[in-house]
Amino acid sequence: MLHSRKTLLSYSSWVLAVFFALLGQMAMAALPDFTNIVKNSAPAVVKISTVRKSQPAQVPELGENQEIPEIFRRFFEQRPQPHNRQGLGSGFFISADGFLLTNNHVVEGADEIAVILQDRREFSAEIIGTDKRSDLALLKVDGEDLPVVKMADSDDLKVGEWVLAIGSPFGLDYSVTAGIVSAKGRSLPTEEGENYVPFIQTDVAINPGNSGGPLFNMNGEVVGINSQIYTRSGGSIGLSFSIPVSVAMDVVEQLKESGHVVRGWLGVGIQDISRDLAESFGLNKPAGALVSQVLEDSPADSAGVKEGDVIVKFAGREIGESADLPHIVGRTKPGSKVNMLIVRDGKRKTLRVEVGSLDDGAGNVASNNRDSERNNGGRLGLVVLDLSDAQKSRLKMEGGVVVRSVVPGKAAAASGLRRGDVITSIDNKTIDDSEDFETVVGELPSDKHVAVRIVRQGQPGFLAIKVPD
Repeated sequence: MLHSRKTLLSYSSWVLAVFFALLGQMAMAALPDFTNIVKNSAPAVVKISTVRKSQPAQVPELGENQEIPEIFRRFFEQRPQPHNRQGLGSGFFISADGFLLTNNHVVEGADEIAVILQDRREFSAEIIGTDKRSDLALLKVDGEDLPVVKMADSDDLKVGEWVLAIGSPFGLDYSVTAGIVSAKGRSLPTEEGENYVPFIQTDVAINPGNSGGPLFNMNGEVVGINSQIYTRSGGSIGLSFSIPVSVAMDVVEQLKESGHVVRGWLGVGIQDISRDLAESFGLNKPAGALVSQVLEDSPADSAGVKEGDVIVKFAGREIGESADLPHIVGRTKPGSKVNMLIVRDGKRKTLRVEVGSLDDGAGNVASNNRDSERNNGGRLGLVVLDLSDAQKSRLKMEGGVVVRSVVPGKAAAASGLRRGDVITSIDNKTIDDSEDFETVVGELPSDKHVAVRIVRQGQPGFLAIKVPD
């Protein structure tokens, strides 16, 4: 009996051991294995070292008769020596004959560019072309049978996928980091306010030196080029951004062909639509790009686009938010004729537009006219003045009224209107002067949001204001 019990316990222990072993194997099987990706793809990734030569400061020559004490004279006679600045980044070969891709900011201003492979071969590189708007640079080395990466279709990338980066952070050659895709289509406007790259956001650890390196999917294919990080410390905090490879290869094709990149251009100023603005424009939901400005003689102007139109589809692609529009227009070939679906006065309308070329395109007020309902600012809580001829000329406007004061606690104050704003339309009705303003405001429907177009510090935009009972 005792022997049977021991046998049973031994058997139970064996079953438990097998169970936990299988459980461990299942857990390991659920985690990604990056070893083959690194083995097959790392040889095509390169370290890029740059040198920027600075010129010595110009020191005026001293004449023999200049009255400078001898003790100080030697300081003036010394000539500062040039100091070379070095930079580091990453890149990868896209063809066996030596074309490689990196970031523009890695090589910008460089006098010398060295490309170092994993097997320690080193080449001097020349710049074929750069594109500052996408932060991409195409380089070329004199080589043959070089290792190359495989390219994916970044449009197929899904949020939540595992991705892998290889680069040289802080000069630590061929470091490998992994994470997941956190989001797609992120808009990161440049210092000039341009926004032509729908960035891939990941939580992959990217640091200085990773710039220009590849981002791989689990098939070992490049889906993006690591370009930017968001950080408060100078190092990775889990917010990194990559240029989609579909954008990059379009840039590469143009750089190879002509040495520069041409983008589509529409000629409109746009903004996001809030829930209140959506209601005022007769939309079911806050989606699309609200046109706040149409440039004169632009493709949009020629197509009949008006301020206050909401662009909801361009070239067959939905516009979910305003940032989607420049991404799509920028990649549309100049000269192409495409359909654009807009919402105007609550009704959908299709316009035909010929896309232009981006490279070809593009205060303090006071007056003495009568106030609008001087005592309390009227229905909206606004006191406005007509624009003078000088103000119209300076602002390049034919009409409008300037906000002289905003009554606290009333509708205008709640909407965000400020003193100095110039109002050009309310509820899609043009405001040329204070008389128009009084008429339009008096006819506004109660307890409803309406759109107010303003120009603030030279920039047009829309605000939603809720008309009181």
